[in-house]
Formats: sequence, structure tokens, C-alpha cells
Amino acid sequence: MAALREHSYHATHKGPFRTENQDALVCRPDIGVYAVADGAGGHKDGRFAATTVIDAIAALPPWLPPEERLPALRQAVDDAHRRLKDFAGEGKRGAVSTLVTLLLAGDYFVVLWAGDSRVYLLRDNEMIQLTHDHTLVQQMVDSGSLSADESWNHPRANIITRAVGSAEPDFKLDKCTGVALPNDRFLLCSDGLLKAMDEDEICHLLGQDGDVAEAMLTTALRRRARDNVSVVVVVRP
Repeated sequence: MAALREHSYHATHKGPFRTENQDALVCRPDIGVYAVADGAGGHKDGRFAATTVIDAIAALPPWLPPEERLPALRQAVDDAHRRLKDFAGEGKRGAVSTLVTLLLAGDYFVVLWAGDSRVYLLRDNEMIQLTHDHTLVQQMVDSGSLSADESWNHPRANIITRAVGSAEPDFKLDKCTGVALPNDRFLLCSDGLLKAMDEDEICHLLGQDGDVAEAMLTTALRRRARDNVSVVVVVRP
């Protein structure tokens, strides 16, 4: 009997205060790949950066066997990274993007990321953050000079320390792996969602039936989200 395929929900919006949506997302259940990108910090070319990364992932061929999907995903991101760096070399500035990706293959998952978009796992009514922000304030929290509660309203909260397209010479994606269990729910989101809802509220909605991505977006917009909001929810059978 063929294995049951996970199902997913997604939603994105520019929010009530932004003039354009500099987020982008893709859902590829055919190869178990999901991603959210956020053009970093509202920079001039943020939309171009986010769509460049997501378009590269969206172009992955559907016939890839499971063992080739992770290398192909990494290669797609590396290609987008080089393209954005070349774009910056033409005199442009700000063409960088955060990225979170989820790859589901059989009973395993792989999360790759750069920046402050996040991936959470809901399992047995507990929500676990699988990513660790690449931001200046996260470094301050890690060092003990800033509390987690203080980090959200810090004046330098928008400064990311790693992004696709950045000039850093040793750019690489962080990685988290684990075993995927029945009924696991994964959330990929840009930071716009986290600015409008706290984690307890997100956890509650993530465990509900129906299109929970749209429910989260609706709540964020009702709260007058200050940023673009993007949500992908993947539910494992």
C-alpha cells in the first residue's frame, strides 16, 4: 500500500501597512519540500530576493528520488545565493532574503534555514521551535545580555546576521533533522506572524482542524500586523 502523503495549507499577505509583499512561499508535496522566504528588513530589493530563492526551489523537478532531494534543495539555494550576489555586484543593494525550508522524506524531516523566519513542530500538544534565529538580538539573548521578552521590542531587532544573497564569504544554511511521527504538524512562518501573535496563540491554532494557515493570517491581520505575514502548515498523516 502506498504511503499517505502529508497535506498542507498556506497563506501570505502584505499586511495593512506595507506597500508590497516581500515574502514568498512554495509548497511541493510531490517531493515533500516546503519553504518560506522573507526579503530582509524591507530592503529595496527584498521582493526580488525572496522570489529568486523561492523560484529556484519551485523549479526542482518532480521526479527526484528521495535520496537526491536534499542535495538538490541545497543546490537550488546555493544557485539563488550566487544569483543574488551577482545582482548586488551590478550596483544593486539589499537583495537578501531569509529562508526556512522543510523536507519530509519517509519517516524523517530536515529543516534548513538562514535568518529569522522560523519552523515549529507541534507534537502531543507541545510546540517546539526547530530553528534558531540568525539575528543580532538573538546573539544578545544567547550571551545573556538581553532577555527573550526584551528582544521583540529592541531597536535593533530587525538586524539579521545570515541571509541568502548576503556578502558573507562562508554562507551556509543551518540544519536540524529528526524523526517525523504520525500527526506531527509543522509551521513555517515569516517573522510578521510572530509580531502579531504570541506562541501560545499560535500553538492553539496550529492544533485546530481546517485551514489553520488562513486562520493564523486572519488573526494577524485583525491584529493589524506591522509586517508581511506568511504561513505554511504541513500536517503529517
